[in-house]
Amino acid sequence: MKKIVLRRTSRILSGHLWIFSNELAVSPKGFEPGSIVEVYDNKDKFMGVGYINPHSLIAVRLLTREREAINSDFFRKRIIDAINYRKRFVHDSNSFRVIYSEGDFLPGLVVDKYADCLVIQFLTLGMERMKDTLISALDEILSPSIIVLRNDSRSRSLEGLPLEKEIIKGSLDSLPLINEGGALLEVDPMTGQKTGFFLDQRENRIALGSYINGGMGLDLFCYSGAWGLQMAKNGAFVTCVDDSETAISKAKRNFQMNNLEGRGDFIKDDVFNFLRKEAAGSLYDFVVLDPPAFVKSRAKVKEAIRGYREINAMAMRVVKRGGILATSSCSYHIEKTVFIEMLRDAARDAGRNARLFEYRSQGRDHPILLSVPETEYLKCAFLEL
Repeated sequence: MKKIVLRRTSRILSGHLWIFSNELAVSPKGFEPGSIVEVYDNKDKFMGVGYINPHSLIAVRLLTREREAINSDFFRKRIIDAINYRKRFVHDSNSFRVIYSEGDFLPGLVVDKYADCLVIQFLTLGMERMKDTLISALDEILSPSIIVLRNDSRSRSLEGLPLEKEIIKGSLDSLPLINEGGALLEVDPMTGQKTGFFLDQRENRIALGSYINGGMGLDLFCYSGAWGLQMAKNGAFVTCVDDSETAISKAKRNFQMNNLEGRGDFIKDDVFNFLRKEAAGSLYDFVVLDPPAFVKSRAKVKEAIRGYREINAMAMRVVKRGGILATSSCSYHIEKTVFIEMLRDAARDAGRNARLFEYRSQGRDHPILLSVPETEYLKCAFLEL
């Protein structure tokens, strides 16, 4: 194992798992991309073991702070630890995130379970090099019928990796069916968003359903209709809106599978355009606003905040007096305090009084490592208007 020396250690001493190239005492250019290295400070004190990519801004990602071999036994133990965490904290679901990268001390690896199907993402060169070992361990421990490699995240391009998708075990002739709070949903791991579904909002969707007993609902950026299903199965009539024909088709199918097609209306439209038309007319008891990330870099934060503020103000205008708006941001670069301030401004723009009665984050299967703030990204606010 080669040795690399840090010139700055404050990030690692605080518990972070990332080492940037400018924190190294020497250039990482001579190291083999993806290889395992021992990390030391400039006084030759051992700091941990990680993998290195000399072509990435994040040069080293730590795997452990102990002197231990990075082999199949190491990964098997980490995977079992992650599964035991889910057994303790994630209940009543046949689907959840099994491995959440840094949140499970396996930076660069994401694994989602949809019923009997595993979807695996290798996001970094270091994890890609350990692919066979990790797939073998996951297959042995979880024994899924289907394994899909969903390696099409743009982060792989930053690591110099190709974008690809592949079924390496079983087939998707029948798509996985998951159960979320008593609602069935069909997941397509090959063509759906992320790894096929948005598991991070699961607990938030179920929580919103507990406040609903009839009424009129609106699911904006509905994707496969998961928020709308929670409203519909609690008695609401739901209008689902998305600008993707594929998403609208998915939502319709999921409503049909739950015998709720009579409780839904499905509209293909740009959400901004839809809300401009609705502002003068329909009012809803429950509105869900779950847009895609408006910002991918810190440089675009101000622009993104304007977009979030505008669309939240528009959504607030179509909520009945005493109604509920469930609104989210999955942009890591929009911090919680900024998100709340944006909602305050949006309420003022809409001429509404908004009361925050519940603030939520990502599900417990996406654990937040306090020393790695990047593991916390999802913000979800339940407002009474």
